[in-house]
Amino acid sequence: MIIVRNLRSDEFAAAVEVISRGMRDNPLHIQALGPHAEARIEGLKHMFSAVLPRLDQKGLLLGAFKETELVGVTGMVSPGKCKPTTFERLIMLPQLLLSVGVRPISRVGQWMGEWEKHDLSETHWHLGPVAVDAHLQGTGIGSAMMTEYCARVDQAHGVGYLETDKEVNVRFYEKFGFQKIAESTVLDIPNWFMRRPAQP
Repeated sequence: MIIVRNLRSDEFAAAVEVISRGMRDNPLHIQALGPHAEARIEGLKHMFSAVLPRLDQKGLLLGAFKETELVGVTGMVSPGKCKPTTFERLIMLPQLLLSVGVRPISRVGQWMGEWEKHDLSETHWHLGPVAVDAHLQGTGIGSAMMTEYCARVDQAHGVGYLETDKEVNVRFYEKFGFQKIAESTVLDIPNWFMRRPAQP
């Protein structure tokens, strides 16, 4: 049985590990961080160590647990808070430069810039990251997290929004009421942008 609940701050380190393994082979991560899997994992650890505390401040971090083991992580950013402020960029940039280097951070900047162009102008709950530990993908953990995400957004009568760089994920998110609203190429990788209407 999978239990999905809010993550505690003392669980963030474990969450970073799960995200880094679970998102290691995402096409954008390969393009931004390079072809070597272990190097991508290390780069993602550095990135998400900086990102997760800020996500927690801006919304919610949900963890999926199988008994006591953390097996999945989902972020949901509150309406109006998904775009980083100039202050947040200035804080995070040195951390990311030290951890992944100039070339990867330039690629990440291009990627984030393209995603920001597509961000919904209407009030919404921004989904991401959504990560299931690599060896457990396809076992229903992602569905459990999405069910919880949708329940919380629906309780707030909110609109959902996400970006994905994997076409297989488009079909997955459509099962939860998301609809494609745009497509773009980011670092030569196809990306899809999806909206979930507010539910009555």
